[in-house]
Amino acid sequence: MVGEQQVVDAAAAPRVPVPPARPLLRTVGDNLMETFFPDDPFRAVAREGAGGRGRRAVAALRYVLPCLEWLPSYSLGALRSDLVAGVTVASLAVPQGISYAKLADLPPIVGLYSSFVPALVYAAMGSSRELAVGTMAVGSLLFAAMLGREAPPGENPELYVRLAFTATFFAGTFQAALGVLRLGFVVDMLSHAAIVGFMGGAATVVCLQQLKGILGLRHFTTATDVVAVVRSVVSQSHEWRWQSVVLGCVFLAFLLITRYFSKKRPKFFWLSAAAPLASVVAGSFLVYFIHGENHGIQVIGYLKKGINPPSARDLLLSSSHTMVALKTGIITGIIGLAEGIAVGRSFAMLKNYHVDGNKEMIAFGLMNIVGSCTSCYLTAGPFSRSAVNYNAGCKTPMSNAVMAVAVMLTLLFLTPLFHYTPLVVLSAIIMSAMLGVIDYQAVGRLWKVDKFDFCVCVGAYLGVVFGNIEIGLSIAVGISILRILLFVARPKTTVLGKMPNSTNFRRTDQYTAAQAVPGLLVLRIDSPIYFANAGYLRERITRWINHEEDRIKAESLESLKCVVLDMSGKLLCSFARTVCLFGN
Repeated sequence: MVGEQQVVDAAAAPRVPVPPARPLLRTVGDNLMETFFPDDPFRAVAREGAGGRGRRAVAALRYVLPCLEWLPSYSLGALRSDLVAGVTVASLAVPQGISYAKLADLPPIVGLYSSFVPALVYAAMGSSRELAVGTMAVGSLLFAAMLGREAPPGENPELYVRLAFTATFFAGTFQAALGVLRLGFVVDMLSHAAIVGFMGGAATVVCLQQLKGILGLRHFTTATDVVAVVRSVVSQSHEWRWQSVVLGCVFLAFLLITRYFSKKRPKFFWLSAAAPLASVVAGSFLVYFIHGENHGIQVIGYLKKGINPPSARDLLLSSSHTMVALKTGIITGIIGLAEGIAVGRSFAMLKNYHVDGNKEMIAFGLMNIVGSCTSCYLTAGPFSRSAVNYNAGCKTPMSNAVMAVAVMLTLLFLTPLFHYTPLVVLSAIIMSAMLGVIDYQAVGRLWKVDKFDFCVCVGAYLGVVFGNIEIGLSIAVGISILRILLFVARPKTTVLGKMPNSTNFRRTDQYTAAQAVPGLLVLRIDSPIYFANAGYLRERITRWINHEEDRIKAESLESLKCVVLDMSGKLLCSFARTVCLFGN
């Protein structure tokens, strides 16, 4: 009688009216707005509607130039902090810039150029307070591997340099286009697991490539896979220079020890930051006084004084080599964005503020476009510089401008001092930096949390180490996209049970205390239902029902009367909320 009365009451209840039809254009417009402008970037401009065109223009300008948000309230205390941070980062940027330029097979002076102009652009347009821009090792290796096949730097160095500037231009154009078109989600296709594996593999390859400098070899393979590198090292064992080996091992040990000490004692972060420059200075003095060039120790040689010369006319925008530069630019542009935005967001989470990914893309794009016209190659936001910038107490992006000024003074007055800098010291600097990129702890966490993500990570790593950078990147992107498709087309379904003395339902395969409700089967589906997974879900739900009926029959329980589908996704919302709380 009670059940029949509930049915009668439900039938007598008023029906919810069907919502009125919406115009097609408005529906499409709302969907596009939700897809491309979820952060409502025009809100600040709209709020100034009553203030006239002038105030709206200022609000729009503030959106384009984030520096206008913090410059009006910039204080002397913030300037003092940014000065200390900028000078500290510059002490790392100078030796790193020279080292990474050599890794990219470019003239060492180009590495210094790339730490000057792009840093000024980012200081005006960047939204991250801690990010310190500059060249990155993975991008440098990609330039050497991809452009070197088209124009070997040893045979035609002028063409190779022009291709590097052209690839940088295309990388900047691609990055800026992604930001303007609000396509930041393209970069998010690279999962964290894929990035960890790819960066770890690239770091391993970079370290192996530095054996050329450590062993004092003059000829080395241009291939990046581990087999070719080991074969090249072993086949030239008769040309190893013990002087270079000893010098390289000493400086590498010094750099690793200072970094380890700085991690244990964060107050002494400046030791790790100053160690590369100290190594360059000590190595230069040592080579000069012992005449190291006569003992087989190779040095940088002459570096031209002066700031960046213009290079817009060197861009090869309509040449037989243009497609190679375009391909290199797009690949390195994606890697630069993935690393830079991830680093910026990580530090922003620690300081409890938000970094706009689309703004960062535009800033990265413009600094690479401007850089390509001022003799710079690819720049991004490497973690090593940004960590030093953060630990040095930076307050705003002004620290990048301070670093740029310090590099400019180096270009104007100090470049002759680097003449006797040994290449083996640069190799040691690169190896010490790359050993910090390999994130062993993240791999361990992936194994504990998600075995599929662990396989993605290992696949990307092995693809880079035993294939090449392009194969590793393709594997990383391909497996990441495959996982997204599997998540959508084959969503996970789980049985929920009621927790004792509670109204909460939890997964029975995770919570042993969760108990099934007699006559009721509760299933949670981790994805919306639509054409791509409708057939699969129909079969999977039917299988769950058959399994439940067999269990009821075997245990002589109450027959199954109702199936409830939980489509709320509460667990994912709870996880996202937990992450936000942890970040705050």
